Amino acid sequence: MTAHRDKILRLPPNRVWRTYSGGLMLDRMAGLAAPADSTFPEDWLGSTTRAINPNREHLTEGLSRVVFSGGEAVLADLVAADAEYFLGAAHVARFGTNPMVLVKYLDSAVRLPLQVHPTVDFSRRHLNAESGKTETYYILSTRPEVTEPFIYLGFQHPPTRAELRRQIVEQDIAAMEKCFEKIPVQPGDVYVVPGGLPHAIGGGVLMVEVMEPTDFVARVEFTVAGRVIPEPARFMGRDVEFALDMFSFEPLPIAAVQSRWRCQPRILEKTPALHREALVDARLTDRFNVLRSVVTGRSEWQAKGFTILLVVEGSCSIATAQETVELRQFDRIVVPHGLKQLEITAPDRAVLLECLPPGTPNL
Repeated sequence: MTAHRDKILRLPPNRVWRTYSGGLMLDRMAGLAAPADSTFPEDWLGSTTRAINPNREHLTEGLSRVVFSGGEAVLADLVAADAEYFLGAAHVARFGTNPMVLVKYLDSAVRLPLQVHPTVDFSRRHLNAESGKTETYYILSTRPEVTEPFIYLGFQHPPTRAELRRQIVEQDIAAMEKCFEKIPVQPGDVYVVPGGLPHAIGGGVLMVEVMEPTDFVARVEFTVAGRVIPEPARFMGRDVEFALDMFSFEPLPIAAVQSRWRCQPRILEKTPALHREALVDARLTDRFNVLRSVVTGRSEWQAKGFTILLVVEGSCSIATAQETVELRQFDRIVVPHGLKQLEITAPDRAVLLECLPPGTPNL
């Protein structure tokens, strides 16, 4: 199984069912004739992770396919069969055939339920897993009808554990929301959301999410815009104490959120045609890396390793020794570890987001 070698691996749409509504912008990205919000508000990119959706266990949701000249395949199958080409020997020795990163386009029509994800330590102790669910939000755009797009991130006014338990059991959503202050967001903002930090995404936000490769979440709000969240999807099939154990009750004023969890770019290289910077690296988390390349003209571009590459602004062509492909805004490809050297040409200006596993060298 080597037909994929040295070729551009495109990622077609891979929509996943969720408990909230959205996806209008994803429909538009895909060129659908009648774009609309639905219960498929996420598009999982380069995913070897299955989605956990109660009452949909009979479906295989979340696993990405790749399309290349001469073929199509499930990405997880290709990686398992050719792991060192995709991931590199050092990664395989440390993590096996798990790429250790999951990327999504997410388009929210409504505020997502108040929730929390586990840390790595919690996952090891309680979920028999080596990943928690730290994630990053890269804001792409907001809907014009939403005048104050926002996220909730951390408790600005933390309740006690007993009070939060009461709020959850009684579904006192007004009291829960008073524990947060709205953090305004706009295109270009980048935030890290570590495991344990309570949060929610406001309505009308289109973003790229980069995260650890799990679908672990405790939802403490049982309805979303009138839709009831199935009981198994609330606390991962456990009880309220299990969910409460995940929470950080640290008070986080908005100024602290901005200083600790908002990403500040660090320049990696700069030439007349290429400006490359690290957005998320060891300064904020050791769970994955996110880089951004701005290309103006023609430039040699060397991947840092296995990369899920997104064109978030503009358009470009990408060339290997074998082929050249044209990529438009929101197109995405997988760049294997063994396909490091590419040539990128942007007729005007293209912005590329690079999503990489933990332990990526030379950062």
